[in-house]
Amino acid sequence: MKYYPHILVLLFSIFFILLGIDPVDRSVWIVEVIPIVAVFIFLVFTYKKFQFTNISYSLMLLWLVWHTIGGHYTFANVPFDFVTDLFDFQRNNFDRVGHIVVGFYAYPMAEFLTRKKYTNVIVASFFGLFFIMSIAAGYEIVEWAYAVIDGGDTGIEFLGSQGDIWDAQKDMLADTIGAFISLALFLYIRPDKN
Repeated sequence: MKYYPHILVLLFSIFFILLGIDPVDRSVWIVEVIPIVAVFIFLVFTYKKFQFTNISYSLMLLWLVWHTIGGHYTFANVPFDFVTDLFDFQRNNFDRVGHIVVGFYAYPMAEFLTRKKYTNVIVASFFGLFFIMSIAAGYEIVEWAYAVIDGGDTGIEFLGSQGDIWDAQKDMLADTIGAFISLALFLYIRPDKN
């Protein structure tokens, strides 16, 4: 599947454009797509220097898609009622699942470090975990700062706490759980050995 990453780029580009048409709140959409566009451009422009495995690209695509959906609807308002009702949640947990998916980026980080032979698999796994935990904490700070600076509905929607005073901590835990899941997969598959 030599052209797998190219197919993902094409499909995601179409998906991103479609969900960029008439989002629920354009100002929230703009703020939410900044990290999506940054990651996407980074992956496109570094493709010739380093090509991840198809598993890594698939894991990274999950976050790009999930976050694009969240940006279109605003995370608190994504139609996710079937899950909320199924588990009798008190809030829409679409964003919480999205944080788990963020953690999947630990896999490509560990893959990069081991395939480039910068370190061994154990150190790479810890680095992948700590990378995600750092990103999680940093993002929660950015959300808080934006909500304070904006001071309006866009800031509150971007923050997405839905009245949960422990939202930031739960989001960081979800990111960490996602990292553990992806690193377990990484240790099982060992892309550095292929």
